[in-house]
Amino acid sequence: MADILFAHEPWIRLGAFAAIFATMALWELVAPRRRQAIGRLRRWPGNLGVVVIDTLLVRLIVPTAAVGVAVVAQVGGWGLLPALNAPSWLAIIIAVIVLDLAIYLQHVLFHAVPALWRLHRMHHADLEIDVTTGARFHPIEILLSMAIKLGVVAALGAPAVAVLIFEVLLNATSMFNHGNVRLPQRLDRVVRWLVVTPDMHRVHHSILPRETNSNFGFNLPWWDRLFGTYRAQPQAGHGAMTIGTEQFRDPRELRLDRMLLQPFRDDDRSYPISRREPAA
Repeated sequence: MADILFAHEPWIRLGAFAAIFATMALWELVAPRRRQAIGRLRRWPGNLGVVVIDTLLVRLIVPTAAVGVAVVAQVGGWGLLPALNAPSWLAIIIAVIVLDLAIYLQHVLFHAVPALWRLHRMHHADLEIDVTTGARFHPIEILLSMAIKLGVVAALGAPAVAVLIFEVLLNATSMFNHGNVRLPQRLDRVVRWLVVTPDMHRVHHSILPRETNSNFGFNLPWWDRLFGTYRAQPQAGHGAMTIGTEQFRDPRELRLDRMLLQPFRDDDRSYPISRREPAA
């Protein structure tokens, strides 16, 4: 089973990405949450260009990806879960939850450490937020994130199927919760107890530091509530809130070349996570 997953992992992930991307893009056309002043033709070339670069870079430098490490760990009997002799079904559930917690903590770290924030702020510098923002990450951040993920997978001894499930879920929920889509308010209040919703995560892309430094979850919404980083709504409301950072407000910064150079430009000492105000 693990060998089959390893052999087909790229195609499974690509197929899931294409299906979710197409669904979200269509949903955004039919029921947008916010009117966007900057259209797709201006933003999407840079955002999708980053996706291509990230994908090629990861496959070139870490061709086996996280599923490959899980297969190796499984064969070698490495990690906590094999040592505990947990049943397969339980090991899968634990691995998915722990990996999601690791992504939450990593996300907080990339806001807390100035050098890491310089990489991560490219994700936040998008002047609008939609399905493409969910995959807009600087290539260096992607490589660091992959290194952290590989370490967690090896330490856990996570089953390969659990890692694949997590990768597909993370990719899908990232596109979902960055989507410029409208959910009925009553439905949103229920769903955000189970998964991070677009309205919940959009707060995180506010220009206000106290809102940017909240709602760090990508998939499971529990960590923000547990660690006190949850904020229910943006101060200005979803229609009027300003998306992005205080820097890079010029639409020219949406060009791919300028996006890739953003971590190496300007000083961002004015944006420590210590500015986060208590979550509402």
